[in-house]
Amino acid sequence: MTRAWMDRFIDTIEWIAAGIVGIVAADIFLSVLLRNTLNYSIPDSFDIGRMLLGILIFWGIAATSYRGTHITVDLVWANVGPRYQRVIDVFATLVLLFVVSVQTWTLFDKVRGTYNDNVLTFDLHMPAWPFFAIAWIGDISAVLLIAIRTYRLIFHPEEMHDPTIKATE
Repeated sequence: MTRAWMDRFIDTIEWIAAGIVGIVAADIFLSVLLRNTLNYSIPDSFDIGRMLLGILIFWGIAATSYRGTHITVDLVWANVGPRYQRVIDVFATLVLLFVVSVQTWTLFDKVRGTYNDNVLTFDLHMPAWPFFAIAWIGDISAVLLIAIRTYRLIFHPEEMHDPTIKATE
């Protein structure tokens, strides 16, 4: 895999996550607008909105996992030298890779369960499993991005986009 290909893959996943944020915002805005102005409710708006939020969460995990922009506590990391910072980064990323991999495996079980049980939305009777599958694909993307992050942290740390924090003295 070349660097340019990986960066395009990373950017694509981040754009998909950003698009899902827009879809969720549009759904909420339209639902509130129609309910408050025309006293009309979009059929299955609650169910679809709930499942879109689930999709947003898993694609958000994918978007934040590579860049390391999720909430962190860097009390120890900020007070050690660059060598130990790298060791902490690699260890933390490996733990994250393990946790998200297990989460992806269990989410697939949820997708399969909703498909086999024929879970439907309330008003339109739409199958719920495609929404779960899209969330699962976001989780797969998170695993791939965390794996790329791990690879780059170990073998090519100069390619990381992490902001550097100066160690305190």
